[in-house]
Amino acid sequence: MNSKIKDETVDFLFKAILSLETMEDCYDFFEDLCTVPEIKAMSQRLYVAKLLSDKCVYSDIVNKTGASTATISRVNRALIYGCDGYNLAFRRIEKKEKEAEGKE
Repeated sequence: MNSKIKDETVDFLFKAILSLETMEDCYDFFEDLCTVPEIKAMSQRLYVAKLLSDKCVYSDIVNKTGASTATISRVNRALIYGCDGYNLAFRRIEKKEKEAEGKE
């Protein structure tokens, strides 16, 4: 856990996010909480992280996402030296998708 961000208000934010149950809930909540550019920036960074974890090269990532090489480098640094939050999310998404495929 990153103690630099841990406080009561961040705890409350994360509790609110964890309370969301559907994709529509997420759209409604984040549209109220964030500006469109903030949502786009976060989603771009997440997608960049996914492409990096899938071993895509920077030039392909720039073409697919429009992200700057500085953003790609920052995200790559988080993948290598961060708290493993991106990879945790990717593993859980993949697990849920596989479970959903098995139910069809």
